[in-house]
Amino acid sequence: MQTLQQQWAQCQTILADNLTSSAYQTWFAPIVPLQFAEGVLVLQVKSQFVAEYIEENYIPLLSAAIYRVFGQGTRLEYRVLIDSASGAGTMLPSVAASTPQRPMMNPQRPNDHFESQLNMLYTFDSFIAGEPNKLARTAGIAIAKQPGATAFNPLFIYGGSGVGKTHLANAIGNQVAVFNPQARVLYVSANTFKLQYQAATKENRIPDFLNFYQSIDVLIVDDIQYFAGLKGTQDTFFHIFNYLQQSRKQLIFTCDRAPVELKDIEERLLTRFKYGLTAEIKKPDYQLRKNILLSKMRRDGISLTDDVVDYIAQNVRHSVRDLEGILASLLAHSTLTDAEIDIKLAEKVVSRIVAIQPRTITIGDVIGAVADHYNLPEKALAAQNRSRDVSQARHVAVYLCKELTNSSLTEIGFKMGKRTHATILHSVALVKEQLEYDPVMRQNISQLEAKLHA
Repeated sequence: MQTLQQQWAQCQTILADNLTSSAYQTWFAPIVPLQFAEGVLVLQVKSQFVAEYIEENYIPLLSAAIYRVFGQGTRLEYRVLIDSASGAGTMLPSVAASTPQRPMMNPQRPNDHFESQLNMLYTFDSFIAGEPNKLARTAGIAIAKQPGATAFNPLFIYGGSGVGKTHLANAIGNQVAVFNPQARVLYVSANTFKLQYQAATKENRIPDFLNFYQSIDVLIVDDIQYFAGLKGTQDTFFHIFNYLQQSRKQLIFTCDRAPVELKDIEERLLTRFKYGLTAEIKKPDYQLRKNILLSKMRRDGISLTDDVVDYIAQNVRHSVRDLEGILASLLAHSTLTDAEIDIKLAEKVVSRIVAIQPRTITIGDVIGAVADHYNLPEKALAAQNRSRDVSQARHVAVYLCKELTNSSLTEIGFKMGKRTHATILHSVALVKEQLEYDPVMRQNISQLEAKLHA
């Protein structure tokens, strides 16, 4: 009887025969087989990035090799090594190898084979919280605990491309499945729903189609805007919506715009989209972008210097997906060339993915941010008011103008109530001194810098 290592060696031979030498050595040679039991093969990889890259680029070939050696239907899981010293790691299922491409359309409710189509990698743990997504994430957590029993039904999540709508919707579904494994949770794109409806119409299976969707406990429809102009699809979905909501089942939709901005969607559907909670996920601000980078660095085992992290967070402004792409590209460069990830490489990679638009911070920007932070009117900073609170805010504003804008001391002094060059230098010196010993001042400056760079 062959050992696990011998079986995996056979898989490696198949992979090596079908890949370039560099691709095989980079992605598959370092893999260590850990276990094969009850039809599940566990492979250890260096980072989650490696697992995701294999899933996206090589899973058909890897699946074929595994099926040939270990048997048809073998399921694959990855163990990501977190700490080589202790051997600590985390498990990830192979979504592509373990999940069929279409949900089963068996209309039978009791114990039938059912695939949720959820992306198991999209969880609340990997969805980093911040002000731009706070409302939607909080509502999602509440729904996961009591689907269909909160005021957030339906939950309509909208926002631009790449801000995390699909991730959050899947995270809710995955958490529901954790709390209630028997729940029928289905994730489906609007386009897939349309194609299923068209096939059911052509094959005279509309009753089965309706029966299947009316058996769902949590229905997640991604990119609902693609229902626009599809009268038959909208009519059928309207009946499914009514049935599920009246049965206290949970509905979750994602869209690239608010319901009021949707065109060619029937008014009766638009009205129902607004029944529950409409929550926007905005573009990530500077602090959220930085937190996302730090989280993904820990997950993928990437070490970046502070200047590289700040450069990426300041210049990749619009999309979480772009941040992920930047990190993937940096790690790929580092892995393939054995090169250090420095600011020069970061600038090169970032410039290929996003258009760099230098942020010009003005004195007016600083005054507005500081006044808002200290809950003061903007005109107070330029007034002759010498109260302690106003003076402190004024010193901070002067310091930030000096550090973040291209303005001269004379220009700063003029905007701050025609104060002299010496007065401006005095304010800068006071803040610098206070930063040495006062953690509250350091926190205030950090928060204001993050806000101005966002």
